[in-house]
Amino acid sequence: MVPQHLVILLVKLAVAASLASLLTRSGRFQHMLMREERTLVQRVQMALVCSLIFGAGVLARVLNPEAYQALDLGLEGSLVMGMLGGYVTGLLSGVLISIPAFAHGELMSMVLFAAVGVLGGLLRDLAPDKEAIWKFSPFPDLPLWRLLRMRDLRRTAFSLACVLVILLAEGLRWTVGVVFKHNSAVPLESWNDGPLMIVAIFATTLFSTVLPIKVWNNSRNEKKLEQQQLHLNEARLAALSRQINPLFLFNTLNSVASLIRIDPEQARQVVYKLSKILRRLLRQQENLTSLGEELSFIDDYLAIEMVRFGEKLRFVKEIDPETLYLLVPSMLLQPLVENSIRHGLSSKIDGGTVRVRSRMVGHRLQIVVEDDGVGIPEAKLATLFEQGIGVNNVNERLKVLFGDDYRMWIDSRPGEGTSTGIEIPEQVSGTVVGVESLVGSG
Repeated sequence: MVPQHLVILLVKLAVAASLASLLTRSGRFQHMLMREERTLVQRVQMALVCSLIFGAGVLARVLNPEAYQALDLGLEGSLVMGMLGGYVTGLLSGVLISIPAFAHGELMSMVLFAAVGVLGGLLRDLAPDKEAIWKFSPFPDLPLWRLLRMRDLRRTAFSLACVLVILLAEGLRWTVGVVFKHNSAVPLESWNDGPLMIVAIFATTLFSTVLPIKVWNNSRNEKKLEQQQLHLNEARLAALSRQINPLFLFNTLNSVASLIRIDPEQARQVVYKLSKILRRLLRQQENLTSLGEELSFIDDYLAIEMVRFGEKLRFVKEIDPETLYLLVPSMLLQPLVENSIRHGLSSKIDGGTVRVRSRMVGHRLQIVVEDDGVGIPEAKLATLFEQGIGVNNVNERLKVLFGDDYRMWIDSRPGEGTSTGIEIPEQVSGTVVGVESLVGSG
């Protein structure tokens, strides 16, 4: 009988790991795990979800004890729910998980599972911090290392307390089984197979309790890493999208200083346009905006630049009206238009034209910013994505937002001009500001 009982214990460990993995596939359950502080409703929801899974194993064992004995993780499930969710979750889970056994005549099972759930809640209250529940070890070496090397007496004591409570729970199950003649997830006769079998039974209960916690902790850590990466990307996007060339501000203020004496009204208009640009940068919350709003921003930007360049600078828009509703990264066009002016047109005596075109290519939005300026030498063009501040800024944001699902290219011929193209997936926005004024030429 010893090999058969050992097989039951081994299968039980496999079932514990499998059930834990099954639950991690639920996004809602993962969301529950990420919370350390839960409302009463959330604790009840957590108990209901887990009771359904662990209770099903108890039901299988009750219906066919010989075939499905290893599926019964009722005791371990009640204890885990108490440790992770507190008294209410542990108590309610214990009661609900025990219902199949209780209905089968194992009347003390409800008291046992509920008591074990409360014990789990007590462990949660005793934890030095909430993370300690997830990090306690069933092996003695880690607590001893913490004690000897880190002088962390509280964590060491808590880890040992968790192990002792789990072993105590198994002792209570055996006592209830003997006194009240209950069936059990562990055959009572296996206790007569010698001390090694008893050690195996306690070890199985210990690891069947620890395994779900460790599996779920790995899932939590993965989610935390994803969230940290998301926050990092958001911060990176915010920093990139709020960049504006200090030289532009310096030149604008110089223009205002000159205009105040010769044309106060135009100076006032430039200050107003500049305030709109700065206000948008300060208020910008979203990483995406409609193409129409982006073009409105470019109109304000170019209105200031045209004060400096006069009729030398011309701006033309060839915009497919259907694309105005599509979402693009915020501050997508300004660095590209600025590059065209600074590097393409500013050194030309007769100035030139900046042209912005948009169209749909299948289900993708294509935007091209081109100029008829001096162009870019071939040697510099090859390293532009690494060395060009404006181009690199745009490329980095596209990479963060779309991964590999975008294209960006630059074509240039010295003396003829430069064309910068972007192609991104179609994303629809709900509103567009000033549609009529954005489609025509500037």
